[in-house]
Amino acid sequence: MAAAIQINRLAVEHAAYLAGLIDGEGTVTLTRAHLRENRRLVVSISNNDVTLLMYAKATIGAGKITTKKTYSEHHARSFTYQISSRQALDLLLQVVPFLKTYKAKRAKLALVDYLRFTPRNGRYTREIADSRRKFERRFLAIRC
Repeated sequence: MAAAIQINRLAVEHAAYLAGLIDGEGTVTLTRAHLRENRRLVVSISNNDVTLLMYAKATIGAGKITTKKTYSEHHARSFTYQISSRQALDLLLQVVPFLKTYKAKRAKLALVDYLRFTPRNGRYTREIADSRRKFERRFLAIRC
């Protein structure tokens, strides 16, 4: 298996700017792609200006940009930049000093506990699985 792509080391001004984007237009959450799998850490930023999200992706050096589906003609196109798992954790490590909203509390909790309750091989003992569920409940209970 190939090693995960590392994200870029961010200059202070880029880390602060990205933290502002995350605080204002983004999310720090745990989500699952499939019903039966564990939630993974996700940091995302949504915006109508794809060039802003292209800047974020280029500055961070990883992640993806997707187009959100519009359901009405009068809705503007919208895009989302997303980075997940260990890359998201690395991003949070660099931007957490600049986060000002409840997302800072989520980021700090993820930095302390996410890897501890996420075995890299995906094999959970009953004890780790129980701790993981408690971590997820604590994390998702942090709201604005």
